[in-house]
Amino acid sequence: MLRMVTVGVYGFGGESFLRRLRQADVRLLLDVRQRRGVRGAEYAWANARQLQASLARARIAYEHHRELAPTTELRRIQYAEDDRQGVGKRSRRELAAEYTRLYTTEILDRVDLTPIEVPPVARTPG
Repeated sequence: MLRMVTVGVYGFGGESFLRRLRQADVRLLLDVRQRRGVRGAEYAWANARQLQASLARARIAYEHHRELAPTTELRRIQYAEDDRQGVGKRSRRELAAEYTRLYTTEILDRVDLTPIEVPPVARTPG
């Protein structure tokens, strides 16, 4: 049975991010960002080209699915909750309940995910 997990890039370095993906047995990373870049030198590893190269070396497939990106309005809902809690997007630990609910109903529930194919588990010789 396949399962989906979510992870953001904040709070990770490139290697720790890959390690977390391996621990979760991720074989396909779906990038759901509208813009596939992250500001700041400490997150240069998360920019699309560098991330894709790192994932390829780790034998983790990559697909960009912009249709799964949160809308500007959804991001505003999250930012308002961040402000209410006094946290920044780089330090938040969980998403707002309203953001999660709306992201699910307005985006995930409306997109056909069946064409997405997860690569088989890589077998190592031996």
